[in-house]
Amino acid sequence: MEHERTCFFIGHREANERVLPALEQAVEQLIVESGVTDFVVGHYGTFDGMAAKVIKAAKKRHPEVTLTLLLPYHPFDRPIPVPKGYDSTFYPPGMENVPKKYAIVRANRYMVDHSGYLIAFTWHAASNSRELVEYARRREEKGLIHVQNLADVVR
Repeated sequence: MEHERTCFFIGHREANERVLPALEQAVEQLIVESGVTDFVVGHYGTFDGMAAKVIKAAKKRHPEVTLTLLLPYHPFDRPIPVPKGYDSTFYPPGMENVPKKYAIVRANRYMVDHSGYLIAFTWHAASNSRELVEYARRREEKGLIHVQNLADVVR
């Protein structure tokens, strides 16, 4: 995965379908205007599911696009075959010693540190997703990532 061509997704697990058109537009714009080809998504909530669905549809129009499933737990502990429609799975390096209760948060932070783009859908004040977006915004101020929170336009 090339840092500047990678987009990661983060959102609340109870996102609703109203975000879908904005999500589709954001993804298409990144592919066409910014040359993003590598999309990484988790699999723990509604927003992740919607993001994967949008990328799978985009892959039909843009064959250069790849979809990777982020694995927060070591595949040895929880073997996960590459799901249908995905190109690969990814377990971040250095995660082997992270306690399980912190694994998702740490894997998500790794992706923010190694992606050029973040598409988010967060609005809860006290949540790991929201904290990650705030962390990404601080990185954005340094020119290290581009952040788009769809909750700013859709709720």
